[in-house]
Amino acid sequence: MHKRILISNDDGFDARGIQVLERALQPLGDVFVVAPDSEQSASSHSLTIRRPIDVKRVDDHHYRVVGTPTDCVVLALQVILDRPPDLIVSGINHGPNMGEDVTYSGTVAVAFEGTILGVPSVAISALQRSVEDEDVNGRVARRVVERALEYGVPAGALLNVNIPNPEKSPVKGLRFTKLGSRHYENFIEPITAELKTQYTIGGRDPVWRADDGTDIAAVRMGFVSITPLHLDLTHYKAIVEMERWRFEL
Repeated sequence: MHKRILISNDDGFDARGIQVLERALQPLGDVFVVAPDSEQSASSHSLTIRRPIDVKRVDDHHYRVVGTPTDCVVLALQVILDRPPDLIVSGINHGPNMGEDVTYSGTVAVAFEGTILGVPSVAISALQRSVEDEDVNGRVARRVVERALEYGVPAGALLNVNIPNPEKSPVKGLRFTKLGSRHYENFIEPITAELKTQYTIGGRDPVWRADDGTDIAAVRMGFVSITPLHLDLTHYKAIVEMERWRFEL
């Protein structure tokens, strides 16, 4: 049976990244686009509840959802598609999703929701924020998806892919990695306004820690990073340590 691929993102239906992704994946199967009507960056895994969600059908393969990336996945799987896809692919995000940023990312949330609903899922992000180089970004996305369809995504895992910026150096290859770490300096900025105090959060580039074996180290060296993530957030070592607490209620 012809492979069925669902794609979504958090940059919005009209974003260049998802257009590059769709063109790259067209040769691999039947591609459906169900994406937010507007940008939903940093929306994380938020779900719209108890409020109507507009779904705008563009054609049989394209739908605009006035909601979050997670809304898109839920609606695609439970309402829009007549059968589940073989793979969900999110992206191509305009900018990286590495380290702790995966917890904020709507792009990664698409893959998390797909995994929760039992569909193998991949999230793809490009360090080249304009995703201008369609040849490199599209080629990497297609190659990763080809392998995911051929070998299958490991059970219970989702794949978080980051593509280095081809403007800085040629892409050297691919590495399987763990999450790195980052922090933001001067993350919050005040806005002077009459009679009220306002702030903006974010907007500045983070400071990355490129420890060996991390996604950050890989892309800095010009490699595509693939980090397998999973839903189990349990800190198992902490359970053992906390046995000493000896609660009595």
